[in-house]
Amino acid sequence: MCPRKPRKPCSVRGCPQLTEGRYCEEHQKQVDTEYNKTSRPFKHLYNTSRWKKLRLQFLQEQPLCVECKSKGVIKAATDLDHIQAHKGDEELFWNINNLQALCHSCHSRKTARDDGRWGKKGRVYSYNDI
Repeated sequence: MCPRKPRKPCSVRGCPQLTEGRYCEEHQKQVDTEYNKTSRPFKHLYNTSRWKKLRLQFLQEQPLCVECKSKGVIKAATDLDHIQAHKGDEELFWNINNLQALCHSCHSRKTARDDGRWGKKGRVYSYNDI
């Protein structure tokens, strides 16, 4: 059996608890709750049966990634993307003309570009940035 790393203090100032992660159990729950509240307040829309049916139907009708297709590459679409971010606007969320089929890598790239990675909205990343 391998020895474990020594436990370290919780990252919350003044907390005396030792932990193997970044936060003690109590503060980890608080951090998780706060993240869930602020990250995607409209997340419930994606869990409706209406969205699941729409997504399945749309991907059956348009099975190829539109980004890859525009570059001459044939790749199966796995994600249904909102062309214009809806930010909780249900009219925009359900608008069929605001949807496109993308493969997972194209969807991740678009989401990182649109939503901003690490709080740097609008910045385009490339291997030259490293």
